[in-house]
Amino acid sequence: MKQEINEKLRKFIELSGLDEEPMGIYYTDRQPAEGFSPEPMDLPTREKESKKEINWGAVFGNFSCVLGNIWRARRKKTAAYFSAERFGCPGGVFWLGFMKPQTETVIHYVSSGIPGYMEGEFYCESPDALRSTLESIDPPSATKPFCVFKPLTQFLADEEPLLVTFFTRPEPLCGLHQLAFFVTNDPEVVASPWGPACGSLVTWPMKYLRGNQTKAVLGGWDVSARKFFANDELSFTVPYPLFEQMIERYEESFLTKKAWGLVQKKIERSRNVWNKKPGTGA
Repeated sequence: MKQEINEKLRKFIELSGLDEEPMGIYYTDRQPAEGFSPEPMDLPTREKESKKEINWGAVFGNFSCVLGNIWRARRKKTAAYFSAERFGCPGGVFWLGFMKPQTETVIHYVSSGIPGYMEGEFYCESPDALRSTLESIDPPSATKPFCVFKPLTQFLADEEPLLVTFFTRPEPLCGLHQLAFFVTNDPEVVASPWGPACGSLVTWPMKYLRGNQTKAVLGGWDVSARKFFANDELSFTVPYPLFEQMIERYEESFLTKKAWGLVQKKIERSRNVWNKKPGTGA
C-alpha cells in the first residue's frame, strides 16, 4: 500500500472524528500468522445437503459470526480471516464468496423456519422470496483462499486492500458520506442494500465493483450482528481507489471549513456520552 496514504491517514482520522483506524479487506493466498478466525469445519454445501451428509448440529454448535471475529480483531488491533474451511457461519461462507448456492436449510432458517424442526429468523417473509433474492444478489466468488480484514497500517508494502471499511457513529459517518460525494460528484455514490452485516462489508461492495460501479456501502443493519457493533455504530465500506481519493482530497473539502467544526463539537459530546477516547477502537 502506498506509504503516503498511511502518512495522511492519521491526520484524516483525527480531523474526521473517527475513534479507530479503518480496516482493509482483501483476498490472499497467505493465511495470516496471527489474528482471529473460526475453527475449521466441513463446508456445508447444497450437494452435501441433498445427500443428507451435513451434520447441522455440529455446524450450528460451532457457529462463529464473521462480525464477531472482526469485533475481536478490532479490539486487539489485529486481523480476522476466513476461508472455505474457516467460515464459522453457514450464512457468512456464502456471503464471503466461498460457497454457492446457499443451502435450503439456511434459506429456511433465515426466513420462516421449518415446522417441527427449527424456528425461523423471519428476516424474509418466505423461503421462496429469500431464495430468489440470494440468486439475484449472486455474491462474487472468492478469488483466493483467504478473506482477510486487518487495520490499514498493518498492510505490507506489497499488499493492497480491495475494500476499506470504517466502523463509526453518525457524526463522523456524515463526514465520510459527504466526502464520498465530494470526490465523485455522484449523488447516489452511497448505497445501503439489504443483507447481513458481512454482506455490507464484502458482498455488496464487491458486486458493485464487478459491475464497474464506484459505490460506498452503508451497513450494520443486520439485527443478529448488532451485538458486534458499538452502540449507535454502523459500517461504511468503500473500494480502495475511492478511499485513496478521499484521503488525497479531504483537505480541499468541507472537512477544513467552519461547518465541520460544529460537527466536531458534537463528536466530542458523543464521546463523552459513550466514554470514548480517540484511537481507543471498539
